[in-house]
Formats: sequence, structure tokens, C-alpha cells
Amino acid sequence: MDLQKELSSFDPHIPFHASSHYRHHTWARTFHSYPELYIQPHTIFELQKVVTVARRCRRRIALVGCGHSPSDLTCTSSWLVNLDYFEEILDVDEETNVVVMQAGIRLHKLCRILRQHGLAMPNLGSIDHQSIAGAIATATHGSSTRHGIISQSVLALKVLLANGRVVSCSKEQSPDLFRAALVSLGALGIITEVTFQAVPAFNIEWAQTLHPLQEIVGDWEKDLWTQTEFTRVWWMPYMKRCIKWRADKTTKERHVPVSHFWDGAIGFHTYHALLYIAQWIPRIIPLLEKFVMNVQYGFRDGKGSTGVSEGQTGLLMNCMYSQFVNEWAIPLHRGPEAMTRLSAWLNGEANSSIPFSSKGLYVHAPIEVRVTDTSSTTPRPYLDNTVPDGPSLYLNATLYRPYNRDPPCRERYYEAFEWLMKDMGGRPHWAKNFSSVTKDEMHEMYPEMGDWVRIRNEVDPEGMFVGDWHRRLILSEDTLPLEERKVTSKPASGGGTDWFGEVGQRRLTSPQGSEESFDMMHGVEAEKSVLINRCRRVS
Repeated sequence: MDLQKELSSFDPHIPFHASSHYRHHTWARTFHSYPELYIQPHTIFELQKVVTVARRCRRRIALVGCGHSPSDLTCTSSWLVNLDYFEEILDVDEETNVVVMQAGIRLHKLCRILRQHGLAMPNLGSIDHQSIAGAIATATHGSSTRHGIISQSVLALKVLLANGRVVSCSKEQSPDLFRAALVSLGALGIITEVTFQAVPAFNIEWAQTLHPLQEIVGDWEKDLWTQTEFTRVWWMPYMKRCIKWRADKTTKERHVPVSHFWDGAIGFHTYHALLYIAQWIPRIIPLLEKFVMNVQYGFRDGKGSTGVSEGQTGLLMNCMYSQFVNEWAIPLHRGPEAMTRLSAWLNGEANSSIPFSSKGLYVHAPIEVRVTDTSSTTPRPYLDNTVPDGPSLYLNATLYRPYNRDPPCRERYYEAFEWLMKDMGGRPHWAKNFSSVTKDEMHEMYPEMGDWVRIRNEVDPEGMFVGDWHRRLILSEDTLPLEERKVTSKPASGGGTDWFGEVGQRRLTSPQGSEESFDMMHGVEAEKSVLINRCRRVS
């Protein structure tokens, strides 16, 4: 690759903001990779330049926001593009509450600006660190039967394709591309702009209480998931107890309950240290579960706390430590069976019908239980992992990685958990750590997967945005010229996995030698019209 030669023919007034020797890692530090270039464009012209030069240099482009997905989805040894400078609100319609924004804006900044306009996102997941593009691309969701995945509120998108053209898509304009891009997995192009349906800002009044598992299961078909707008459950498998969190919109003033000492630094570091000790003495994990619940809630059922919070912060939760997450969506009505069987298996009881041994295996709490309903959404994303004909239940088997060290139970726990989820008719969350799903199984789970693949191949025929993750789980055709394949991996110093790839059977190394960063003031063709035309050819 002669990067300088390619850049020398471009307009010098369009910068090429790139760094070499950048170490990328997921938020949880589960995976690490070493991209040849880490690029942060500031304008659409800079981004078009990146795509054009990448094609001419025969490089794959991977995309990353905050890296919250703990999988290897964002790993690359090629070029890694981050849109943190694409963070502006472009338009707010005060009458319709429709907001147009650049796609790299982080959700916490988006929520802050929306609040200034008296607006909010309808729902949020557990965190607000992601970019809006990343949340859309992986089918991020909250927990409410009155809301679907975040893509449900997207009205239109602009996408930069591999040929350098920016195209618009919506329900009315290029609807097939829109359905593919609503959950794109970063494999279609670069989403640059999002048109979003916001709602009036709101506070929520919430309550969380401790209940026996059987009470939760018994209330399942009553009003457990419908009595309030927002509901989620944290399940303590060894205690067979659940924390039920409910919230409704309110006009009441904000009121935050008195903080417990366990919610601060003392509790954080104490529990972290105990989890680390449990790496070597796993049988103490059930005792840790009881210890935490005793300190924070007490053993009495029905005990808990209440408060009134701003919706955009009250819906969030603290993810605490580095973790593996393995979350699946199953039909909501199958939740009691799934939880009862998993409880029996984890506690060594005989009626789980899960064909793996749980002897000597101890897992972390809580198991997160959430709901969503995208069944009425039109158009529905091709890769929406929720149930198409009713509400969906999400079960999230979280395993902490104290001080970035993998828990010893992971392989056996996730093998059994995924077997059960498949038996329940489930689909894995795209951004999580599922490991036993084959490509054939994935296509069976998604009857419209073929349509997504067809559209992907039409807009990116050379595979500029395709990585090993996409090939492993989705793509079946011959290897594409620019797609990246994993060459090897190895344990990373400090924990996690180092990942190394190649494009077109070429191992990738930094073009800058020992330099740590550079800011190349070269550009694409001087005129926009010339740029768009020339982006269509491959030199």
C-alpha cells in the first residue's frame, strides 16, 4: 500500500485525520486489536475521502463508537473509523418533535440537547455511552412492552456507501435499504445522519422491591409486564429471589432516595475484590449473592426503595465491572418455562431437561430480565431479533470479569444457556457474547436474512465493510476482495484476547513506522461532483 501516493493526488484542503499504533479494545476489554489506521473524520468530505482512499489502497473499514459490545464485532487490523466528531444536532422540529442529527453523537449528549428543547428519547437501554449509529446498528433496546428496539423511532437515514456516495433511505425512499440499515451490523456502509422521532421530556416514578422467583413467575400472565410503562427484573438464581423494578411517567418533582453506602465506592470495590476471590473459590458465589442482597435490600420480600428521576437518567443502570454478556430474545409467554428450567439447572435440580452438567459450576448474579415489543413496527428491520408476532423477553446471562480476568464457568454456562435459548425459539442479541450459534442456525432464525445479505452485497460488492464476525455468522458466498479475515488470536497482556486479521491474504502492518500519529493534509478530488463520480471506480 502506498498511502502517501494515493493521498498526493487529492485536494490538500480536505484533511485525513488518522493515527497509527492505536490499540483498540472493547469497553469490557474482552477483545483487543491493532488497526493499521485509526481515523476520526470531522466532515462528510473527509469521510468520503477515507472511503475512496481505502478502496484504492484495498483496505477494509471497520466502524466503532464506544466499543460497548464485548464481542469481536469491531476488531480489525485494517482501518478503524470513529465518528465522535459527527456529533451535531442538525434540526429540531418543535411541532413534530422530529430531530435530525449526525450519527456519531453519543446518547448522553443527545439526551442532554433534547432536554434543552423539552424532548427525550422514548426509551433507553442500560447505558447512554453508545453513539446513536451504534445503538441502531446492533438492535439496542430498553425494557417495556410499550416500546420496541431503538430503531423503532428512526424515520430516515443517510448512509455513505463503499462507492463514496451518500444515499438517503426511509420507509418511503429505498425501503429495502432502510430495513437493512436499521440493524446494519456495520456491514452496509457508514451511517452519517439519523432522523429520529423524539417525545416530550418526562420524569419517571420508580419502585424496586425484592420478591420470590415463584411470585414473579406466578404474576407473569397477570400484570407483571403491563401494569407500568417500564419494567425490568434482576434475578438472583441461588437465592431464587428477584428485584422487580417498575416505573411510570409522572409530573412529580424529582426525588432521589437516600444513597446507601453500598452504592458508593466502598460497595463497588468490596464486591469487586470478592468476585476476584471467587475466581479461585467459585463455591462462595452463592454466599456473595446473599451477602449483597442482605446489605442492599435485606432478606425480607417486598423490601426496596422508590424515587422520582428524570427519564433519561432513571432508565439507566450501572454496568459496574468488565463483563461478558450473553442475551437472547424469546417469546414473552415462554419466560416462566425458561426461567424455571434454568433455575433448576443452576441449582442442581432434576427437572431442567438441559443436557449438560452443572456440577461444580457457579455463575454471577443477577440474570437480567427485560421485555420489548416491536411486532407492530413497520417497516420491520430485516435483522430485528425480537419476536415478529408479539412481545419478546430478553434473558441476559452476565458474567463479571473482575480485574479483567475471565470467569472459569463461562464456557459450560454459556453452552447450556444457549442450548436452552434455542429450545425456547430464541435469537441472540447481535452485540453480545454468544458462541455456539452456527451460520445455518442463524439463517433459520431469520427468514429474511437472505434479503439483508442481498442488499448488503448490492451496496458493498467488494466487502469493504465486511469482517470475520460477519463471515462467521452470516455470509455464505465466496470471500469478497476487501473483506477481512481473522488470522490468529492470543491472550492479551492484562486480560482479554488480542485479535489479528488480514485483507486479501495480506497481513497488515502500520504504514507509519514508529510514528504514533499523523494528520495528513491531503484530500479527495477538489470538487464534490468530481469526488462522487470518481468514487465509483476502483483504481
